[in-house]
Amino acid sequence: MEKYQYHIFSPYRVCPLGAHVDHQHGLVTGFAIDKGVDLWFNVNQIDNGQLTIDNYSGSHVHLESLTFDGVIDFDIATPALVKQGDWGDYARGAKFALQKRFKLKTGITGTIKGSIPVGGLSSSAAVLIAYVMAFAKANGIQLEAFEVMKIASEAEREYIGLNNGLLDQACIALGKKDHLLMLDCESDEYRLIPFGGQGDSVKGQRSDGEGLPFEFGIFFSGLTRSLMSSDYNLRVAECKTATWLVQAYENIPLKEQNKTFLRDVSENMYKIHRDKMPPRFARRAEHFFSEHKRVREGITAWETGNLEWFGSLSKASCESSIHNYECGSPELIAIYNAMLTTDGIYGGRFSGAGFKGACIALVDPAKKEEIEKTITEKYLEQFPQYKNSFKVYFCKSDDGARFI
Repeated sequence: MEKYQYHIFSPYRVCPLGAHVDHQHGLVTGFAIDKGVDLWFNVNQIDNGQLTIDNYSGSHVHLESLTFDGVIDFDIATPALVKQGDWGDYARGAKFALQKRFKLKTGITGTIKGSIPVGGLSSSAAVLIAYVMAFAKANGIQLEAFEVMKIASEAEREYIGLNNGLLDQACIALGKKDHLLMLDCESDEYRLIPFGGQGDSVKGQRSDGEGLPFEFGIFFSGLTRSLMSSDYNLRVAECKTATWLVQAYENIPLKEQNKTFLRDVSENMYKIHRDKMPPRFARRAEHFFSEHKRVREGITAWETGNLEWFGSLSKASCESSIHNYECGSPELIAIYNAMLTTDGIYGGRFSGAGFKGACIALVDPAKKEEIEKTITEKYLEQFPQYKNSFKVYFCKSDDGARFI
């Protein structure tokens, strides 16, 4: 993209532990990976009142995509309008969240591209972060990574309409190569934890001399649409209702639902009252509190370099996602079951909201070829209709979103 002055790489993310708890102020973990979104752009320049690029006004935003059809055009200086229902809504959402804090007057002309067309890796958060960074650059706004994360998350909740937490944006904005990110979504405190406690100097542990003894396998089901996809916001509401139930039994004054989180009640309170709760709400709370424990154990496993332990916790996370959180399409469950009996996979789970998309796994790099062959055969034996859309990718951890 030689015609552009700036280039932002915003990585996708994987979350091995801490599934479906960020929106309840839980503990989460994740990595930025070396696949993601590239945004190339120029900042519109004005000379004596006349724009020097493409004859647009200085506040105009013009975007093209190498992934989606059509072009996006809007004015960055005017109030954000309602969603238009196209891929440009993420750029409009970034504008919306930034406008709540800053006066925007300068637009960009750019092209965006995703490196792999896979659901479940939070490509939406990666795109939002790229746009926030680009619009900030164009308007001379200095933002720390944590501020970018917060603004992008707000855009996704308030403009896009997905009631998520901070997990996706945190991994993408704060990630560090070969480090596990742990974020407390209540306090916003986070740690970047080196594998085995050995810091940035960890190298040579793989037999091929390429660094750490693991990579990530991404198994894309081929399923891009699901009738269950709308259940994400429903699950969030169920978690909050579970909190209300525990608080009601404890005679704790209730707050509005948007200010209510499972982190507000203790596990002991939940255990006292769970048998009185409607089962579906008890299961949501059970997932939250058990996942909290798995994250804490996982941090210890990671710090001690125990991939088998860490992987087993990730598998337990997926089991709870299936049975307690009740997400997972038949396709994703088939991939997960195939992972359980495939040599070279330490552990893994659904990625993203868990209703469609992909599974992720922590894998032995020396066994990638056999892993791909085995998972592909097992999955397509059950779902041959996805022969042309099922994909397997392998990737490594990477640093967070940045200018290249």
